[in-house]
Amino acid sequence: MIMKKIALLFLSAAALQASAEVWTLDDCIDYAVEHNLTVARQRVSEQSGQLDITEARDAYLPTLSAGASESFSFGRGLTSANTYANRNTTSFGWNVNLQLPLFQGLQAYRREQLAKANMATLVERTEAARDDVTLNVMAAYLQVLYCQELREVAEHQAALSLTELERRKVLLENGKIAESEVYEARAQLASDSLTLVNSDNDVNLALLDLSQLLRLPADADFSIAPLTDTQRSVPSPESVYRHALDHNHSLVASRLDIAAADRQISLARAGYLPRLSFNLGLGSTYYNLAGEINPSFERQMRDNYSTSLGLSLSVPIFDAFSTRNSVRRAKLQRVQAELEYESAQDALYKSINQAYLQAVSAERKLASAITAVEASKVSFDAMAVKYEYGSATATEFEQAKTSYIKAAAEEVQARYERILRIRILEFYNR
Repeated sequence: MIMKKIALLFLSAAALQASAEVWTLDDCIDYAVEHNLTVARQRVSEQSGQLDITEARDAYLPTLSAGASESFSFGRGLTSANTYANRNTTSFGWNVNLQLPLFQGLQAYRREQLAKANMATLVERTEAARDDVTLNVMAAYLQVLYCQELREVAEHQAALSLTELERRKVLLENGKIAESEVYEARAQLASDSLTLVNSDNDVNLALLDLSQLLRLPADADFSIAPLTDTQRSVPSPESVYRHALDHNHSLVASRLDIAAADRQISLARAGYLPRLSFNLGLGSTYYNLAGEINPSFERQMRDNYSTSLGLSLSVPIFDAFSTRNSVRRAKLQRVQAELEYESAQDALYKSINQAYLQAVSAERKLASAITAVEASKVSFDAMAVKYEYGSATATEFEQAKTSYIKAAAEEVQARYERILRIRILEFYNR
């Protein structure tokens, strides 16, 4: 039964890789960025920022309004002879007003500059969101490859145990070993089969995590291609950091936030300046008095027609410190933006140096692990020969096999740790 389960696991893994669609790392990154909700929200924010620019530019345009009114009056009212009499009156009027801003204390111009600065920040925030998705997909992709290689190690371990069980059965039939050694081999095979099942489950979970980052359906049938360019050197953290200072989108966005805060201060100071606008008005009225002879509607519209032109100037003298408080608040926002920028710098420096130290450590572990795999493989092969000729016990054989499998697993872990950290450093250095 155990042998059947192992065979099924081998066959199912091979069938999955053969039938599933194969995705490369670039395929996964491109698809994830295109379908990520955070990136989509940032794109909407960009559209909103573009509307802010349009709205700021529209402030240069004049405003035009039109209106009409009609009223009815019943009862006593004042006459032209300055006496009161009972009368019913009807009146109608219309007007058109145009207001053109000539000078708004530079508020419209400064609001447009602020909107453009905010737009530049939003563009960088979108790119930063794309970067976050890329890093997450990269880590998830390498996790799948790592789990797949651990599964291959577990398959090899189970295959060795299966071979050993078959060998001990033959020895038992020839009366060369006790039956207890067959039971021990069967128990070891069961343990290794469980490890293989767990490894297979880890692969499925890693693929599920990757598919969720890609926003694929839960039942999506896909696999990933192995990496071919894994032999890369570890870049210097100093050069990576210097490059990232000018090109990292999160850092650039924080720097642009400071520029936007300067624009906000400038806009707030516009409240100290006067405002001048041009006004144009057109209108006419119609009046009807019950019981009297009234001129026609057309004649009254013509006779009562009026046009008005004017300039209006507003000079701020005291606004209950509203402008002063706005300027102070804008200055505080700039200080906050500077602190956020310094914090982003520190976080980036820490991430780069951590990735470098982890890459160097993984490189050392990998070198040691490769040596350990080679040594444990030779030791295991020698122990297998000794055990076959009865010069070693079953316990010694299992210990040698366990050491070999453990070294192989540690080599896989160190290799993918090194690949991931180098990829992160190269990402910051691109």
